[in-house]
Amino acid sequence: MNTHAQANPPRLLLVEDDATSQGFFRTALEALPATVDVAASVAQALQMGGATRHDLWLIDANLPDGTGQELLQRLRALHAGVPALAHTADNGAGTRQSLREAGFERFLAKPMTRADLLDAVRGCLGRNRGADAPAGEDAATPDWDENAALSALNGQRAHVVALRELFLSELPVARDAVSVALRQHDAGALRTQLHRLQASCGFVGASRLGRAVRQLHQAPESDMARRQFDAAVSALLH
Repeated sequence: MNTHAQANPPRLLLVEDDATSQGFFRTALEALPATVDVAASVAQALQMGGATRHDLWLIDANLPDGTGQELLQRLRALHAGVPALAHTADNGAGTRQSLREAGFERFLAKPMTRADLLDAVRGCLGRNRGADAPAGEDAATPDWDENAALSALNGQRAHVVALRELFLSELPVARDAVSVALRQHDAGALRTQLHRLQASCGFVGASRLGRAVRQLHQAPESDMARRQFDAAVSALLH
């Protein structure tokens, strides 16, 4: 192992507003090792990025107060030359193109495995080279997919249990926020909530809810999609 890297671990800025996703990233990045600063918004990221020069920025493409593309431009005005990795649950071709044009070196689609994340981070840090992680479509329908969760967290069952407890504690709030957005026909708020849920579902193996989230995102006016979403949430909470 590189003793210099151990003595001087890279300092990373993780920009992610979802607590479950934050937990996944923190747990995975401990294996580098690395020092990880976490920001939950554009404003926090700019404050942290202005005070410290990081070795890598890991930025969510969709944040409560702006986009990852906008944040990257503002961070680069503070510190030029820092590599950046984007992560998002939106794996559309348009999103990929927009992120590349904004200057991101790498793109990771959430949920990703721990191995894919570390490979991409090492690549951005110049230690290894690998391809962007593809976004797989999970066709499984059980409430919990143990294999998917264990794969995402490198087989660490204790981490799976801890993240699921956090996920379930926040799920009622997320469900209510989705319901409000649907009632108010607020497409932006709905997209933000579903984006966060989709990533979290992947990290904890909530496969049935993850599929329902994707269906609701594709057809928010569908009564069937809404019923499937409600049923999937209820199955996890009861």
